[in-house]
Amino acid sequence: MSTSRAVKYPWLSLNWLLVFMPVAIAIHTVPAWHNETVLFVVSALAIIPLAGLMGEATEQLSHRLGAGVGGLLNASFGNAAELIIALMALKAGLLDVVKASITGSIIGNLLLVLGISIFCGGLKHPHQRFNKTAVRASCTALLLAAFALVIPTVFHLSAARTPGNWTPVAEQNLSVAIAMVLLASYFALLVFSLVTHRDLFSGDEHKPVAAAASETVEKVEESWPVRRAVLLLVVVTGLVAWMSEFLVGAVEAARASFGITETFVGVIVIAVIGNAAEHSTAVTMALKNKMDLALGIAVGSSLQIALFVTPVLVLVSLWFPHQLNLEFTLPEVVAVLAAVFVTEQISGDGESNWLEGAQLLALYLIIAILFYFLPA
Repeated sequence: MSTSRAVKYPWLSLNWLLVFMPVAIAIHTVPAWHNETVLFVVSALAIIPLAGLMGEATEQLSHRLGAGVGGLLNASFGNAAELIIALMALKAGLLDVVKASITGSIIGNLLLVLGISIFCGGLKHPHQRFNKTAVRASCTALLLAAFALVIPTVFHLSAARTPGNWTPVAEQNLSVAIAMVLLASYFALLVFSLVTHRDLFSGDEHKPVAAAASETVEKVEESWPVRRAVLLLVVVTGLVAWMSEFLVGAVEAARASFGITETFVGVIVIAVIGNAAEHSTAVTMALKNKMDLALGIAVGSSLQIALFVTPVLVLVSLWFPHQLNLEFTLPEVVAVLAAVFVTEQISGDGESNWLEGAQLLALYLIIAILFYFLPA
């Protein structure tokens, strides 16, 4: 967390959760203390501040390297914690957890992160405005990604009705082809937002000169040396991978202890862990009445998961014993489509208020209840 953020909103700082990292190591190392369920909880709590530090290091590098390279860096490392957790689950063969974490991250960013941000910001600022053109472009890309998740599921359901027409190899090839299209769409969106139409995503066209100057001074004062930011990014990435290995290794024990399914673990628990740092930053921006940034964090993170992290996981899984495809369950597909549709409806007018935030949170709770009661 940045210094100014910690001072102005100390209750948003999550760095105190770092105390759980040595606790997780001790529980994993000392045989007498070993408890898989406790290890799952403690590892999850330790990942939250580490993800925040990873985001902070990436942001500092972005300030130093300029808008173009910085934007690409943010796009690549913005959801590094979720990617690492998913890779560890993929390595362990927990494909259902990986798929659920993908849909959970998209849903969590659009409904939970954005919902809390709009709700908290709306309580302090009755009418908040943002760049609706940029949000619409992002929501259109999200609709593309959502339909990309629908197509393999429809293919599976349709082909399965005709014996002999469906094979796992055909389904995997379909998923790989769609993954490559999603990656191409992602890079096209990067060019659009960082090069050809970067002014649409700046969010500062109506900002007073004094405010802009103040923010520039604040950024200069808080900037880190490049070496420090790179070192922190490398160290924290390694620690996130370590804690993620603990977390994934204890999933089965935690699932049995709490009486929940792997789908619920992925859609709700792991998604909340990975998005916690984004919660803090997005809420901070909303409280400062910077809704362009708050929406950019929430919607942009969902885009990164849908168009970048998901296809990368599909392609990387080709080198694993258990290969990942894009066939999701119907509840997951419907939940993603509902989240994207409602977000587009709420953000279409370029204004927000606390009631819209409450409505996003209500939909998230409904989806969470659905996956809690959904049988394995």
